[in-house]
Amino acid sequence: MARILTGIQSSGKPHLGNILGAIEPSIKLSQNSENESLFFIADLHSLINIKDSQLRKENTISVAAAWISMGFDYKNNFFYRQSKIQEVCELNWYLNCFTPFPMLSNSHSYKDKSNNLSSVNAGLFTYPILMASDILLYDADIVPVGKDQKQHLEITRDIAKSFNHQYGETLVVPESKIDNKVMTIPGIDGRKMSKSYENTIDVFENENILKKQIMSIVTDSKGIEEKKTPNNCNVFNLYKLIADDSEIIRMKENYEKGNYGYGHAKKELFDLVIEKYKKPRSKYFELIKNQDHIYKILGQGEIKAKKIACTVLERVRNKLGY
Repeated sequence: MARILTGIQSSGKPHLGNILGAIEPSIKLSQNSENESLFFIADLHSLINIKDSQLRKENTISVAAAWISMGFDYKNNFFYRQSKIQEVCELNWYLNCFTPFPMLSNSHSYKDKSNNLSSVNAGLFTYPILMASDILLYDADIVPVGKDQKQHLEITRDIAKSFNHQYGETLVVPESKIDNKVMTIPGIDGRKMSKSYENTIDVFENENILKKQIMSIVTDSKGIEEKKTPNNCNVFNLYKLIADDSEIIRMKENYEKGNYGYGHAKKELFDLVIEKYKKPRSKYFELIKNQDHIYKILGQGEIKAKKIACTVLERVRNKLGY
């Protein structure tokens, strides 16, 4: 059985891009009976950027509610908060002592902001080591990552190999799973959907806000009567990611024959989102009203995760002589 570990950002309420690009593929992977899946909410990582404690708490709840609502089987897998497994902080210190400074100074997470060093805190600089600790603490075999995280996974592998070279086989050296077919989900302005661009479609918002976001999708200025090119339209490119084949064909024909406005297309996209995510939305709102249930689910996952963490950390301590 392969142990698969996935870290989930707690930077805010998941949007359509998160659902299509991360949540649905990860849940599908976890449904393989040959896999054991550990999904954790990276609430320690979020402290690098989010200093508001109440906001971090709200983000954690929103993320947990979204993943549960989308159908993650938390009973037969692991679902937990990073911060509740304190062993990760101890391992983080040990691994700090096996990580060369140049390795961190060359990491993307640091280099992307190195032109403005006043904005770089030590947490950002050592981010790859905490990521390595998250992975190595659970003997993870496979870590699904996007292309932008491939370098950090390689750092994890290098740290593990360095430790094992010094003390013998102690840490499992994980393999990355990179899906080259991962979709880039367009936002309402055509750029990649991202909270930082403020161009998201928030599936777990109330209908009025959700409709306003969809009706704000940027299009060209062609009139209703004009024929349109579907693949050049942000509305169609979003629609085809969640619609079935017959619906896609029908909308494509509407675009190409004319007398079909972008307002019509946006209304169809809104109706489809509401219908497709009707059950997850209902479950999400129910969970948000009953946060004790979310904490109970996470707490149960943390008990299970802590058992693995303690076993691995004790193995590391023994090798280090502590």
